[in-house]
Amino acid sequence: MSARETAVAGQFYPATANEIEKMIEHYNTILDAHADTDALFSLKSRAVIVPHAGYVYSGFTANVALRLLGMQDVRRVVVIGPSHRVYLEGVSVAEYDSYETPFGALRVDKALVAELKAMYGVHFYPEAHHEHSTEVQMPLVKYYMPDVSVVELVYGDASPAKIAEMIDYLLEDPHTAVVISTDLSHYYDIEKAKRLDSICLDAVMKLDVSELHQGCEACGKIGVEAMLIAARHKGLKPHILDYRTSADASGDKSQVVGYTSVAFTKEEDNG
Repeated sequence: MSARETAVAGQFYPATANEIEKMIEHYNTILDAHADTDALFSLKSRAVIVPHAGYVYSGFTANVALRLLGMQDVRRVVVIGPSHRVYLEGVSVAEYDSYETPFGALRVDKALVAELKAMYGVHFYPEAHHEHSTEVQMPLVKYYMPDVSVVELVYGDASPAKIAEMIDYLLEDPHTAVVISTDLSHYYDIEKAKRLDSICLDAVMKLDVSELHQGCEACGKIGVEAMLIAARHKGLKPHILDYRTSADASGDKSQVVGYTSVAFTKEEDNG
């Protein structure tokens, strides 16, 4: 039995389930006190955008989206994120039997892995799967959806249109969810960061791919673009769940990183 072992536990998120659970409970206490959770959690979504920094910075933002996914009838979660550590052409799929998290292992959907390899020409580059952009989502997936199977896709120099085709195919299954991982701008002062991030958020809300290329500096922009293409094709509507910067946690406004989470819903499910 092969396992996708944790690569950034104890760095980007706590290494123990108990510590992560305390963080999640803290996030949810804050959310329940300040948000209209009845409206938020009435959304029917199987496609979300989430950030991937350390939990202390972006965990609250990611948690909102994964908590929402946990309320859907989801049986399989495909997490798609950019490669930060190795240069990669195209998309790599994690071809393991299981995916380790501090809450226990998730089963890898090997049948879907084989399908994606056959249909879309994705390959397995083991060195690409020490990747934090995807891994940081998995403890939240396991916490909220303990029985789902997962697939991890890591992309490098890849075509947004090709990834959009995969997203489109994945969402055809009513029990499959797609998680797109990206942070926004990196290391600008807070005023400039918010200006640049507003371009990303406006593009997302309009499903406007061209606007993404007018100043949005998301590190996972390829994945975001793919999601927007798929959303337009499937008639999905975006809802921004949360936006913040690292300054909300650190207090340092001189060099911040931006984070957002977004849910996509079918038009007929928007009330």
